Amino acid sequence: MPDMSASVSLAVTHLVPLAKEVDENKVTPGVLGFIVFAVMALAVWGLMKSMSKHMGKVKFEEPADSEEKASTKASGKGSAV
Repeated sequence: MPDMSASVSLAVTHLVPLAKEVDENKVTPGVLGFIVFAVMALAVWGLMKSMSKHMGKVKFEEPADSEEKASTKASGKGSAV
């Protein structure tokens, strides 16, 4: 797998001058801020999609009523201890 740090540093060196072209008296997030926000949004979207897929696999059954538990214990069909 190729080393990604070289390509990342190359991309950052090209993006930093774009941020310097903005008026120094204005505070704006710029292109780099948009890219960071877009990457974070894609990461959250992917995590939510994965979570919903995993939650769909969960099978939940409610426990039986206390009356049913009492009747199974009284009849001797409860768990063997």
